[in-house]
Amino acid sequence: MKDLSIVLDHQPGSLARLGQTLGRAGVSVEGGGAWVGGGLGLAHFLVHDAAASKAEAALADAGIRVMAVSDVLVQRLRQDVPGQLGALCGRMAEAGVNIEVLYSDHDNQLILVVDNLARGREVTATWMCENRDGES
Repeated sequence: MKDLSIVLDHQPGSLARLGQTLGRAGVSVEGGGAWVGGGLGLAHFLVHDAAASKAEAALADAGIRVMAVSDVLVQRLRQDVPGQLGALCGRMAEAGVNIEVLYSDHDNQLILVVDNLARGREVTATWMCENRDGES
């Protein structure tokens, strides 16, 4: 999966134009979000690897700026165990991994864009092993 980091004009219709552009290109959004910061619309959307270059090209053709296309970490947290988010983020911090973007996908999985993908993968692999049998 890939995360698309996108800048939008802060005006009505910008997000609709983005969604319509991706739809016409046959790109399905698997998760993400959009908000306003510093007077600009900012968005992060998750797409399958194979669709990332198609999405980036379609958005560029529509005049929509893609700032970055990033690999992601995908992690499932146990919703029945309070504190999972804090514990996982704490593990990342202890490993010196900075979380740059965090959101959920449509399958209730946590999506993370981090500054050190290799180290982040180590943390998530360990986390999954420790938490797969109901441990916290």
